[in-house]
Amino acid sequence: MERKIGEEQGRALARLVRKTLADHLGTPLAEHEDTAELLKDDALNMKRGVFVTLHKHGQLRGCIGFLDAREPVVEAVRLNALNAAFHDPRFSPLKPSELGEIDIEVSVLTEPEVLEYANAQDLLKKLRPGIDGVIIRQGFASATFLPQVWDQLPDKDEFLCQLCLKAGLPAHAWRNAGIEVLTYQVQYFEEK
Repeated sequence: MERKIGEEQGRALARLVRKTLADHLGTPLAEHEDTAELLKDDALNMKRGVFVTLHKHGQLRGCIGFLDAREPVVEAVRLNALNAAFHDPRFSPLKPSELGEIDIEVSVLTEPEVLEYANAQDLLKKLRPGIDGVIIRQGFASATFLPQVWDQLPDKDEFLCQLCLKAGLPAHAWRNAGIEVLTYQVQYFEEK
């Protein structure tokens, strides 16, 4: 059983993203007085999948993470903060002038589980919009959408088509046999 992370610890993770980015950009921030203590919580030292998402004026500005539990949460947040800001191939590296315009989200994942389904209709029936993050895999192609993506793509069919395209597959590949589908849930935290 994966231990839940409290809201205060979650906000501390989001503040850790901002501090990590500020330090990297050479514009260090004073640490929030209780952040260091909150980050010592045992739940944050467990290995979990973690994504860091950056938005600027409501638009995606970077999102990178680990689906698997390869690092303790605090370390995964630090690494993925830097990856989302400076190594997301969809965006140019974050500039110091942008730091104040960035909204930060941290998603801590449960362990992905294979979703068994009989056919395309069964798959549509089993997906839970707003609850499940979804991973699709076929051969070397793989992609995921966090549960928050359901807000932009609430239609299950369109969600899966866009996920296939993200993986480099034809849009309707999910309707064919041979697609592995996994689901996971997240605890989602914002800086505010």
